[in-house]
Amino acid sequence: MTLTLHDTLHREKRVFVPRDPERVTLYVCGPTVYDYAHIGNARPPVVFDVLVRLLRREYGADSVVYARNVTDVDDKINARATKEGTPIGEVTARFEAAYLDDMARLNVSPPDIAPHVTDHMDAIVAQIGQILEQGCAYVAEGHVLFDVSSYENYGRLSGRNLDDMIAGARVEVAPYKKNPHDFVLWKPSKDGEPSWPSPWGAGRPGWHIECSAMIEETLGLPIDIHGGGIDLVFPHHENEIAQGVCAHGHAHAADAHEAYSRHWMHNGFLTVDAEKMSKSVGNVLLLHDLVQALPGEVVRWALLSAHYRQPLDWNQDLLDQSKKNLDRLYGALRRAAEVAPLGDMPSPEFLEAISDDLNTPGAMATMFALSSEIERAMTAGDLQAVGIAKAELMASGAILGVLLSTPDQWFESGVDDALRVEVEALLAERVTARAAKDWAEADRIRDRLNALNVVVMDSPGGATWRLKG
Repeated sequence: MTLTLHDTLHREKRVFVPRDPERVTLYVCGPTVYDYAHIGNARPPVVFDVLVRLLRREYGADSVVYARNVTDVDDKINARATKEGTPIGEVTARFEAAYLDDMARLNVSPPDIAPHVTDHMDAIVAQIGQILEQGCAYVAEGHVLFDVSSYENYGRLSGRNLDDMIAGARVEVAPYKKNPHDFVLWKPSKDGEPSWPSPWGAGRPGWHIECSAMIEETLGLPIDIHGGGIDLVFPHHENEIAQGVCAHGHAHAADAHEAYSRHWMHNGFLTVDAEKMSKSVGNVLLLHDLVQALPGEVVRWALLSAHYRQPLDWNQDLLDQSKKNLDRLYGALRRAAEVAPLGDMPSPEFLEAISDDLNTPGAMATMFALSSEIERAMTAGDLQAVGIAKAELMASGAILGVLLSTPDQWFESGVDDALRVEVEALLAERVTARAAKDWAEADRIRDRLNALNVVVMDSPGGATWRLKG
């Protein structure tokens, strides 16, 4: 398999070649745990979960090391704790647990490493010290600031000049800065805020240095792939590179970016009903609420329905179509329930699509073709063809992180025990009525099933059912 991935830095698709095929490294910026994640926050972990699944199939499960950090030091965390009158650790533990539960509902596999900022303060302080030693930072009024002018390749990742980047970002202009665009590596903590010792006074780190230090300590440099949302290109990832490169004396090296991450990937924005999510608009959709109301696979399918680099508009039609698409695939698997899968490889067409920069829409199209092949082969009685197509469909679904339930579980999800008992009893009565050619009774049972919003599917192996979508 030749895997090509779009590289944000080089602005083109490139063949992915890991530095060490026996240790493929991937880092994705994770949650800041002060509240429930919104649906836009779910796109990166779902997208990069597909990539991790693909890499593990190609290189082996034990040869891929995936890190996704947890930011548990932040102004918003402090504000939440103050508002609730609860300890900061209680806030972060509660919302991290909720995040992990929501990710599990989306079939997002846990990362191999989940570094927390509070567990890596020594590494953060050490890296700031290295940057200072290299002359790329300075101390001012208890702050340590990165001197952007010391790194001549600053702005290369985002591809914009410094003036444009500053104009498009919130940059704190403080009297102790040499230049307005210099950013904080370390700052004093206010009374009541978390604080750690450092050579520059008690305080806490800036946002950007946290990832740079955790990447180096947990994965080593350079990593193979760094991922995240497109909103992180500037300033977060631009600053990450500057810190990681300058800490090791490469401020003036032309290929310094390669010494930090060999490949950069970013997913596109998500809008809601064609509008940017905003608290002022009132259209912020919490993932926690969505996965309570919908099967997680529907949400996951919807998030993957557009190419990861393209914008994705979240709306009811998208969710309805995603449910129908999964119903179609699960329906084919249900019809072939008694046929054993023959093999464990995705179809060549699926692998070709997904290996082309994670082309999930193209990969999904190959899965629909496989479901049609299952239906055709079942009708023709070609059980070998059914077994092959079923195996390829299930293996393809495993890479996308869908079709992980049984068809019965899928179609009966959300059904309470009382309804299940009633439907099964009606189906048994239906069999008896039809055997006795009591068509009036069979019609009565059909009407009752319709009233219960139940669809009955007859097959040579007997009747199965599901709720109407």
